Amino acid sequence: MATEELEALNPIHYPPRFNLNPNPNPNLMSTSRFNPSLNPDPIPLLSVTPLPPFSRCTVPRLKRSVVGCLPVLYWLPRYSIWDYGMPDLISGISVGIMHLPQGMAYALLASLPPVFGLYTSLYPALVYFFFGTSRHISIGTFAVLSIMVGSVTERLAPDRNFLVMLNGTNLTEVNITARDSYRVQVAAATTVLGGLIQVVLGLVKFGFVGTYLSEPLVRAYTTAAAAHAVVAVIAQLFGLSTTRFSGPLSLVYTLVEVCSKLPQTHLPTLAVSGVSMVFLIAAKEINSAISARLPVPIPVELITIVAATVISSYTHLNGNYTISVVGEIPSGLAAPRLPDASLFKEVMGDAFALAIVGYAISISLGKTFALKHGYKVDSNQELVALGLSNAVGGFFQCYAVCSSMSRSLIQESTGGKTQMAGMASAVIVLVTVLKLGPLFQELPKAVLAAIVFVNLKGMFKQYYDIITLWRSSKVDLVVWLVTWVSTLLFNLDMGLGASITFAVLTVIFRTQLPKYSVLGHVPGTELYLDMETHREVREVPGITIFHSSATVYFANADLYLEALKGKQKTGVFSVEEAAGQWKEPGGGDGDREESLGDDQRGWCGRENGTVFVMPTTPRTPDDQCSWEYLKGSKDPDCATLGAVSELQDGDTTTLGSSSEDTLSRELDKVSLGSLGKWTWDIHSIILDLSTANFIDTVAIKTMRNIFHDFGEIDVTVYMAGCQMSVVEQLELGGFFSESITKGRLFATVHDAVLHCLGHQGTSMPSYEYSLVRDVHVYSSIVDTIWKTVYCFEQMNHVCKYVIAGDAVQHQTLRTLTEV
Repeated sequence: MATEELEALNPIHYPPRFNLNPNPNPNLMSTSRFNPSLNPDPIPLLSVTPLPPFSRCTVPRLKRSVVGCLPVLYWLPRYSIWDYGMPDLISGISVGIMHLPQGMAYALLASLPPVFGLYTSLYPALVYFFFGTSRHISIGTFAVLSIMVGSVTERLAPDRNFLVMLNGTNLTEVNITARDSYRVQVAAATTVLGGLIQVVLGLVKFGFVGTYLSEPLVRAYTTAAAAHAVVAVIAQLFGLSTTRFSGPLSLVYTLVEVCSKLPQTHLPTLAVSGVSMVFLIAAKEINSAISARLPVPIPVELITIVAATVISSYTHLNGNYTISVVGEIPSGLAAPRLPDASLFKEVMGDAFALAIVGYAISISLGKTFALKHGYKVDSNQELVALGLSNAVGGFFQCYAVCSSMSRSLIQESTGGKTQMAGMASAVIVLVTVLKLGPLFQELPKAVLAAIVFVNLKGMFKQYYDIITLWRSSKVDLVVWLVTWVSTLLFNLDMGLGASITFAVLTVIFRTQLPKYSVLGHVPGTELYLDMETHREVREVPGITIFHSSATVYFANADLYLEALKGKQKTGVFSVEEAAGQWKEPGGGDGDREESLGDDQRGWCGRENGTVFVMPTTPRTPDDQCSWEYLKGSKDPDCATLGAVSELQDGDTTTLGSSSEDTLSRELDKVSLGSLGKWTWDIHSIILDLSTANFIDTVAIKTMRNIFHDFGEIDVTVYMAGCQMSVVEQLELGGFFSESITKGRLFATVHDAVLHCLGHQGTSMPSYEYSLVRDVHVYSSIVDTIWKTVYCFEQMNHVCKYVIAGDAVQHQTLRTLTEV
């Protein structure tokens, strides 16, 4: 392809590289497609025109769309009963057994009757079977989402709204039936709305929204939510009747009330709670110790609720000791009903928080298992699947669901292979709801509270994150602490919003204060690294290569400009700074004279674009001092002098200054251009914009000022590494003009350096290399067939290299020998 055709395809200017071989081998050139040293025309970055959209619907495309929306149509026809049937069945039974106690226990956190926890363990799992892409996560109740739903139900349906007068007395009591019925409506409306939000986000491909919840944020949030859950069930553990507060500081108010009522602790309930907790903790520890030798884990929680139910039934704990029990559990399935749409506006914020938190927990757990077992999880489809599970479940009086870490680990460790394990667990729950539900009516609520408390042990272990983050990342530690504190003090929804806001602010602050560096050349390569951190790099004479670790935008554009000026070894420095150095008060007259001599020697030796600052008269007691600014020659003895009236065409500037304000006002009249033509040690500045993925109007204006200001003193500025999107934004922003053309853009820093050296009539510095010692072979990541052979040798002060493939290794080595 001709050079003109390449330039027509890509507006970026790519200068021809030096032809390092005066007599290239045409046969070798034909095989060396990666050899820019043998090809005078460089390979540009071509802009690819997107293919036009399909104008009609084809059968294969329709099939892919349907399978993408219903993943079950893809994996179910390929399901092997012999290979996957038995592992999925065992795994499903194990998870289903865990669903029963956790569903009833977590319903207490949501302030709902336990049977609705069983419903929540049934319907969403069936929906996820058809739409989910993860093979190992268990959809159902989860402690964090349960406590979030409980905060909504307690806020909109508090006990005081359902007080009724007792017949013939002035006493009041809570109408539990009416209260629970309304709380179910509130939970269902919140769940449906949250599910719809998830479905909409999934359809518009907003699956990446979960990435805004970093791992430290999620772990701190779940840790704080665990504290809310403990406070919520602590009244059940002690047999207390407390008011559950909502809003900011609700945790503090609830904890204060619990502590104030501790003298009223119901001792039989406390005894049941203590025995249950001791048994659960001991059994779980034994289960963990011998789990490697067991085909399936021991269902400790199921054994606990069965034993507690049997003991409670035969000893009549409710009648004899007034221990609160679960109560009536209706058998059969409830008919679906529409949610109360009038509640949507009151639960909008809570529904959005539930949607984001539930998705973040599920997708992180799903991707973990997918990475371990070698399959892919579609984040957008997972968002749709979770949304449909919530939306459909809300019609059957379910509350918000997501994946549970404990059940998912059991499903994976017991050999679960596909989503069929979730279907098996749903069947176990269905049988329990239809036939076995009434058997658990005598189950003490204190046992369910003990199950919740013990299951939160894993979340409390996340406090060790503080030690880990202290050693690894202080910023992430601050995010963790702020999230934890805000979630504790505020409610769960407001705490989440404050946490996300703070996390985003940390990103903004880090991009606003990036690391700026001057790059140097790694001898014998095309690499350019930070000169301050890499001792092996060497400065390219006459060229400053400026690099920022973050993209340039309105928040850091001014800082970028200041950093660029500050990184110049020979730049126009602050005259106020120089004046301040001279006006430092000294000791006595002798000390002042000695200090003056030292400073004068220092300033005469300091070259700043051949601007030399020196006083013409000593400083008087009333701080009167005259200043001279020399320019023209690098040698201050050869520099010419002038007067302040000759500012436009003279060679010096002399300022009579009695104060810093007067000096600053007079210096405001001096610009880079008005100071005349200077002799600089650098002739080119290369701005490495490889880290920039966008550029806004403020940054464009800053770049234009950089080109203009340095152009006034005959320093040419170039850009390197710009992405095509950045180039397009520069065009739309009117950056290019007759003085700033696209010839200032280069694909790489090395291309820009070669152009600058060629423009100045110089070449890259020569480096001594041994022909045999410095032949390196690198395996290509993209194409493992090709290998690159580098050979460095001093010839004509230019670095030469030859590239060849495995098929022509012998020819390559012969060519290297000839060179």
